[in-house]
Amino acid sequence: MTPLRQRMIEDMQLRNLGAETQRAYLHYITGLARFYQTSPEHLSLEEIREYQLYLINERRYSAESVNHFVASAKFLYNVTLETPWPERVLPRCRVPHQLPVVLSAIEVQEFFQHVCTIRYRAALMTAYGGGLRVSEVVALKVGDIDSKRMLIRVRQGKGKKDRYAMLSPRLLEVLRCWWRSRRPAGQRQNTSPEDWLFPGWRKGHHMNTESLQTVCREAARAAGLSKRVTVHTLRHSFATHMLENGAELRLIQALLGHSKIDTTARYAAVSPNAIAAARSPLDRLGQPQPATQRKSRR
Repeated sequence: MTPLRQRMIEDMQLRNLGAETQRAYLHYITGLARFYQTSPEHLSLEEIREYQLYLINERRYSAESVNHFVASAKFLYNVTLETPWPERVLPRCRVPHQLPVVLSAIEVQEFFQHVCTIRYRAALMTAYGGGLRVSEVVALKVGDIDSKRMLIRVRQGKGKKDRYAMLSPRLLEVLRCWWRSRRPAGQRQNTSPEDWLFPGWRKGHHMNTESLQTVCREAARAAGLSKRVTVHTLRHSFATHMLENGAELRLIQALLGHSKIDTTARYAAVSPNAIAAARSPLDRLGQPQPATQRKSRR
């Protein structure tokens, strides 16, 4: 490991950046170093700009990926190398606004019928039933399932924040079936609250996120779904179905762990039931106005 790489890792740890963010930053900076076959500390700002254009025009990186590179470069040069850069250097790409993919209730039911094992079915049902991210699902521990209060404790989710997700009676029964199938009656007494709820094949490790994503794609293909389905699709579907069932946006925001209500509000755009239930102002023309509106005109 080079001294620069070690220093960058230490700087990221000091600022408490998430593990995924740290891996992403190192990935993009490693690509920059390999492209020029030299340490990034010897590169000029113009060379970094040319590499950004290379990612856009030659490698055809998505706007999100290019922006990840920009964030990585700014951290390395502005924080680790303490290089003063002019304002608005390395502009970020405009990310196209796309609505999330959402499954209907019938599609969700068909999807779960094609999940291969109870282990993966319980994990994927947790993602849908609680609106959890894939990283949050695999990191759950036995003690995070609060059956008395019907809550799931999510430890250090995105943004290093703890929160509670809902635990439905049906999901609780599925999790109990999974746990009974994994642990014979004589071994259940040895269960610790710190045991992984979904342990991996390697002792002491939890389930791998990639394996859960692979099973998710295979189940969607077996169910004949034409949509691109990931574990995050189940989280999108949870939020949309909650909205269609009458839940308030603020509640959904808290359950999903969103910092901004704007992030949660996009689910209203993919919910045909919510749109259909809204009343157009055209229908109110010619009708008596509330007293508060009449007073405001005076």
